[in-house]
Amino acid sequence: MKKYKIAVLVGSLRKESWNRQLARVLMGMMPEEFECEFVEIGDLPLYNQDDDYTPAEPVARLRAQIKAADGVLLISPEYNRSLSGVLKNALDHGSRPWGESVWRDKPAGVIGVAGGAIGTAVAQQHMRTIMAALNMPTMGHPEAFLQYQEDLFYDDNTPGERSKDFLQNWVDSYVRWIKLHNSDLV
Repeated sequence: MKKYKIAVLVGSLRKESWNRQLARVLMGMMPEEFECEFVEIGDLPLYNQDDDYTPAEPVARLRAQIKAADGVLLISPEYNRSLSGVLKNALDHGSRPWGESVWRDKPAGVIGVAGGAIGTAVAQQHMRTIMAALNMPTMGHPEAFLQYQEDLFYDDNTPGERSKDFLQNWVDSYVRWIKLHNSDLV
């Protein structure tokens, strides 16, 4: 059975952020042939074009992890109606130097959780715009704009009863998307 390596980037640095918890829940819902790995982005220096050909170790590590991945999962909060700065910084580092983007043709899914009624809808739209510029095929449906509630997921990294079916549907769609973009059909 083919194994699929999934690079998971969480746009929140807080250890117990809702989005990191959501990432753990989603990783636990993936089928066994999907190997998900967190990609550390909190130690990346701010992007500076002067460093394109002499990247810091954390940047080289990020680039190697993305190159080795069959797909990407981006999970981000919404900060001021956009994605987090730390996630944008990671996207910028992976896209440079010009012509050497590690994101190119990497299939991806975007999801996130926030306290407001529209969840991370605007942040996800900004991510989709960036990902289109990076030529990353991004799953369009189902969309998931999650508003945090106490029973969204549990401390043991399992989905809550009310969200379990919805999240499993999202994961199943993501799995199909990754398999499609890693097949001979593409």
